[in-house]
Amino acid sequence: MLNPLSLAYMGDSILDTYVRKHIILKIKGKPNRLHQLSKQYVSAKGQAFALNILIEESFFNEEELDIIKRGRNAKSYTKAKNTDIQTYRKSSAIEAVLGYLFLIDETERLEALINKMIEITEERVSANG
Repeated sequence: MLNPLSLAYMGDSILDTYVRKHIILKIKGKPNRLHQLSKQYVSAKGQAFALNILIEESFFNEEELDIIKRGRNAKSYTKAKNTDIQTYRKSSAIEAVLGYLFLIDETERLEALINKMIEITEERVSANG
């Protein structure tokens, strides 16, 4: 089993790629505008919010919940840039699941999770104006 922080590192990249694809196909704007929009989807705060909703909805299976726990509890030696440590750890946890699903070639499950995260983010953004 890979280190949860290594899984999170992979998951961060995968999420960023899927979000960029989603935004480019949906918005068709200039790169700066696309970047500003993508931050709503890939921020630690947004990821932690999505994780909380998905846990409440019992979205994850036992194996994924184990990865979440390991990712949340992993000791990172980098500091959270614009958030508190608890939010940062939750975002690392969901990124670890994304990385795990990618590395075991569970593409269908990976895409279901990312699509759900995108849906949660869009609902949150539209509710906040």
